[in-house]
Amino acid sequence: MESINSLSDLLPSGLTSSFMEIPSQAARTFGQSTLSATIPMSKLFSIYEIDLEVQRQLIPKNVSGLIDYILLYLDHGQNIYFPGIILSARDTGHYATDIGMYSLQPMEKCYVVDGQHRLAAFRRVMETLQSNLARAKDRREFERVEEITSKLRKLYEFPVSVMIYLDINAKQERQLFSDINKLPRKIGGNLAVLRDQRRFYHIMASRLVQEYDVMKRLPTDIYSERGKDEEHLFSYSLLIELLVAFFEGRMKANVKSNGYHYSEEVLERHLVQASQYFGILIDSLPEPDRREACWSENIQIALALFLHQEAFKTLQYNVYTLTYAAKIFRHIDWKAIYKDDEKDRLPRRSRIMKAYQYVCDFYNDQHILLLVDKEDVV
Repeated sequence: MESINSLSDLLPSGLTSSFMEIPSQAARTFGQSTLSATIPMSKLFSIYEIDLEVQRQLIPKNVSGLIDYILLYLDHGQNIYFPGIILSARDTGHYATDIGMYSLQPMEKCYVVDGQHRLAAFRRVMETLQSNLARAKDRREFERVEEITSKLRKLYEFPVSVMIYLDINAKQERQLFSDINKLPRKIGGNLAVLRDQRRFYHIMASRLVQEYDVMKRLPTDIYSERGKDEEHLFSYSLLIELLVAFFEGRMKANVKSNGYHYSEEVLERHLVQASQYFGILIDSLPEPDRREACWSENIQIALALFLHQEAFKTLQYNVYTLTYAAKIFRHIDWKAIYKDDEKDRLPRRSRIMKAYQYVCDFYNDQHILLLVDKEDVV
């Protein structure tokens, strides 16, 4: 009796019509045999499998973000880009070198090494569209049926790059997955300006630097890989943090309102308000200089959080309360915020919150005494 090495040996030969065929290019990658191909999502759906011994559990937040990204393509016609999916064949299928064709029987699957969240997002969008399509057919909503069918067709035809490792085992898959996800460092600092330019606060930051004269007094580095060079006061990533802190009263840039969909009217209004905010900072603080404590990253974020609560006390932006609150800055001893080695010892968030609380306490205790002058008296 002949030995059985893979699923291919259990399936009858000669049924070429039932094969899943993938035109691909053979190569050697890191000493392993690999195939590279670009295939439509409809074909990819039918050839992959997840092995939880190799993959981590899905992170719902990551899948949700990817779904939103895919919907940019389906609902709004925007181009989207995904890195390639890496699969492991585990000795399944057959590659015909002479015609450059990789063939899989219906029962055979390749296992995902990298790309699980991307595939899960595409599958959930597909399942949602299929469910919506069935519902629309039941209700005889023919225009809706046509619309959903068109989206499904776009989804199925979406091209995906794949690399298939032909001769690695599960242990090697785990190592490859670990290396892909842990060893390379993230894109640093301001290179985010090159890749995430569709979100609200990213667009606002870029346009603010490019179009508003106030930012000439606050030079912002939008291209250096790590933070900012010596000639700039702000980094691009810090500017986004400041905008989020001022308009949202939070320190996270991934807030819900930092989405892909917004009106030009809303963006223009926020740009005007942001320019007013930075203009008030320039008028209320010493001349912008990175050596001044008040212009440091941590204190700037703290001031943005403080001015948010003053400018939006009535839930609507009020430039007058913003201007009034900023007057207290002239009376603050910025070097007194951190004691001893706190500036270097405390975690970043703790430094920000300590500065924020210091400014809040100083304002609450002193603003009535220090800011009542002739122009404030009605």
